[in-house]
Amino acid sequence: MRFLLAAPAALLLLGLAPGSVTPAAAGCSDGAEKGVNWEGCRKRNLMLEGSDLTDANLNGADFASTDLRGSQMDNADLSKAVLLRVLFDGSTGRGANFEKAIGYRTGFRDSDLAGAIFRKSEMQRANFTGARLEDADFSKSEVGRTNFDGARLGNNSFEFANIARADFRNAELAGPLDLTGAFMFQTRIEGVDLSDATGLAQWQVDMACGDGDTRLPAGVTAPEGWPCTEE
Repeated sequence: MRFLLAAPAALLLLGLAPGSVTPAAAGCSDGAEKGVNWEGCRKRNLMLEGSDLTDANLNGADFASTDLRGSQMDNADLSKAVLLRVLFDGSTGRGANFEKAIGYRTGFRDSDLAGAIFRKSEMQRANFTGARLEDADFSKSEVGRTNFDGARLGNNSFEFANIARADFRNAELAGPLDLTGAFMFQTRIEGVDLSDATGLAQWQVDMACGDGDTRLPAGVTAPEGWPCTEE
């Protein structure tokens, strides 16, 4: 005699909660390859230098202290990923999605991240030295004390982002920055041409660190004394 179990009961017998089944389960044991599904996987302290993760699903994956230098990550989904002290130096991640990713001292030196999404991410003390970041979206992100030295920026949104003490000195601006509502406490803008910036208000400039070579948009003026100290 056959007994038919209702779907929720069958799931419980299999050790699964109703609603936990997904169409494509993550393959956490799969090797690094194009389109790999590592969603929610633990990938800490690994040597993955030179991996090809193009179009990979890395949503919510934990890469803390993993070496991904020189990797290919175009259009990869790293939203909500844990990227504490991860090295992406020299990697390519054009159009990659880092939305709500959590990083600290994450290295993106000399990476190509044009069109990448960092919206609502936490990237305190990240290193974007020499990186290509045209059209990247940093709106509502936490990028305090982040280094943009020598980075190529243009058409970027820092709308309502925390860029306190971030360093934009020597950054190459190939287009305007949207600084609407950005928190700019001691943000380093010495020598930076912000004449095409949008949304920049006087209160933001008054707390930033500029100098006689800083260029500001019309309607915004340099304070009588820049509130800056050398660190």
